[in-house]
Amino acid sequence: MFGKRGDGYLVKGIDPVIALTPYLMPMRCDAQVMLNLKIEFEKLARFMAEKSREGYRITFMEIIIAAYVRCISRFPEVNRFIVNKRYYARKDIVCSFAVLQDTPDGSVKENIAKCKFDPHDTIFDVAERIKAAIEQTRKADADNSTLKVATLLKNPIIANIIVMLARILDRYGLLPKYLLGASPFHTGLFFGNNASIGLPPVLHHIYNFGSTSLFVVIGNIERTVELDSSGQPVRRRILPVGVTADERVCAGMVYSKFLQMFQHLINNPQELEAKPDEVCFDEGHVISLPPVKKSKKRFRSRLGKLRSRNRIAS
Repeated sequence: MFGKRGDGYLVKGIDPVIALTPYLMPMRCDAQVMLNLKIEFEKLARFMAEKSREGYRITFMEIIIAAYVRCISRFPEVNRFIVNKRYYARKDIVCSFAVLQDTPDGSVKENIAKCKFDPHDTIFDVAERIKAAIEQTRKADADNSTLKVATLLKNPIIANIIVMLARILDRYGLLPKYLLGASPFHTGLFFGNNASIGLPPVLHHIYNFGSTSLFVVIGNIERTVELDSSGQPVRRRILPVGVTADERVCAGMVYSKFLQMFQHLINNPQELEAKPDEVCFDEGHVISLPPVKKSKKRFRSRLGKLRSRNRIAS
């Protein structure tokens, strides 16, 4: 209440024109803009193969989320959100994504993982944080806060009352931190991997409930034929990415620079191996997490196998 929230700081220095947009477009569905990105698959495939030989297993999702984290470290305004027509700087860099759980009977059961990141994270840090979150969420007996709340809302009467109350409390910044942490809709980025289930990317809507400002979905690899610089046809494989954003959170020029950097980093993931040269914070609000605990065991095990094969071959 009075501009205070558990998940964000009230933005004070904001352009008057931008501050007016929530009054003209009060809901996120009013202000969502959508675009398609085409990422060169071969560059990503070569990078992942190279890291695999070094003992690291990097996925498409980890590259894209690492690119997002790096872009937020440069353009923190994109990590803002709007509630009750007020602008807030998010207290964390956080991403939500769906995870299929391992069930004894083989049935399909879905859970939602939320993962927080430090703006100084490299792609290896991001990968370790994501893997830890997935490992915990994927367990058949996983009982995280999101699943607990979802189970409680099975009863329609209880669900209607709790959701209505949650909307009111969220509107005035009174939603408890436990529910903010449990809600997958209170996140900076919601990521969807349609390629894992054999579907093309979709331009997903942004939820009005919560604080999600960006939705990114990847789909099946596409094969295209394009003309090179000499006019000769060349076959290419493309990773299609669908992006949906809340256009109100910052100026269009900031979004433009963010998306240019985002696409560049995905096409050049090797730049994510080092920590950023500079990190910017929104109105001085520092975001910091404990250093990630890297799993050296997996890395050493992989190197050991490679050295053994080399000795046997020689």
